Amino acid sequence: MQNFLTRTTIKVGMIEKTIEGNLYKLPGALTPFQEKMYVHLINWKWQSITKEVGSYQRKDEKGEEKTYEYDAILPKSVHEKYPIIYPEVLMQLKKHKKKFDFKLHEHFNHMASSQAANVNLFLPILLNTKTNDIVKGLKPDFEKLATDQLDNGFRLEFWDGKDEEEGLLNDHTKVAGTDSDIAIAYYNKKTELCLWLIEHKLTEKEFTTCGGYKSKGNKTKDNCRSNSFRTILKNKDLCYYHRVKNYRYWDITESNKDFFANGDDNTPCPFKGGMNQLWRNQLLALGLEKQGKYKHVYFSVVHHPENKSLHLTMNNYRKLINDNEKFSSYTSKQVIDSAILVNDKKLNKWIEWYRELYNI
Repeated sequence: MQNFLTRTTIKVGMIEKTIEGNLYKLPGALTPFQEKMYVHLINWKWQSITKEVGSYQRKDEKGEEKTYEYDAILPKSVHEKYPIIYPEVLMQLKKHKKKFDFKLHEHFNHMASSQAANVNLFLPILLNTKTNDIVKGLKPDFEKLATDQLDNGFRLEFWDGKDEEEGLLNDHTKVAGTDSDIAIAYYNKKTELCLWLIEHKLTEKEFTTCGGYKSKGNKTKDNCRSNSFRTILKNKDLCYYHRVKNYRYWDITESNKDFFANGDDNTPCPFKGGMNQLWRNQLLALGLEKQGKYKHVYFSVVHHPENKSLHLTMNNYRKLINDNEKFSSYTSKQVIDSAILVNDKKLNKWIEWYRELYNI
């Protein structure tokens, strides 16, 4: 039975939902966790930034551009102020962006932006004097941040090239390609230079799925549905990414086939769904490790502690790689808890801000 405090009106492209007396303009088909987080984030926006609605343009079923209003989107009037970014790291973020010329995501000015949440989670730690103590609590092999690498030891929207280069996966363009939300360079306990690639998720219910499988240019989708991991390794041209796009995904996979220890002949390509993003980030890590600059390159997912939707894909991926230690996952709460232990006044102020914003 519907709660008397909740009333929903469905409109094209969005829903208007009254919850405890407040009317919210929301996307449809949200999971319970997503709806809870969206409402919380919108309330924070209304209280801390503005009640002005934001808008998003997309094509309707007829191919015509339509404008949709959503409360979780920040209006253009506040974009230049970066109001969703923790104020203490904003100047450093701008300098970092200028140095590496990375692009803000299409939905950066969304209250549920994972890119913004990633900045808010890691930059306060990486720019703090107690970085090493905090990260040691998360990563057992970590000894100290390699401040002589990247930008004081880190890089946002990391990939291995620059400008017009396609990178070692041969997939990077101005609008697409494989990158990690943040890379952290560090020295391990053996003083070896290592790299930690991290993909950050906030409210997403799945990882990015295979663009090749969904592409209109892929006329042989049966290859994806009927050919197994090992079959594609034997004939990489079965994959649209290899045959048409010349991406190096399967070449690097072949060079590291022992890493994907449980890929067998019994299941179709495991990478057409959400594992695709995990696979590509892992290939980036494996390729970088082979280049030799970094002795070890690890890949992790960090996600909101209440976001359980990602667990199935991550668990399936762990089975595929036989729980290889080069992949791991953490919750943002674990990161925060490690920062709490150092009891730093500056960090404590950030922790309070972060926990309030992201409801942790």
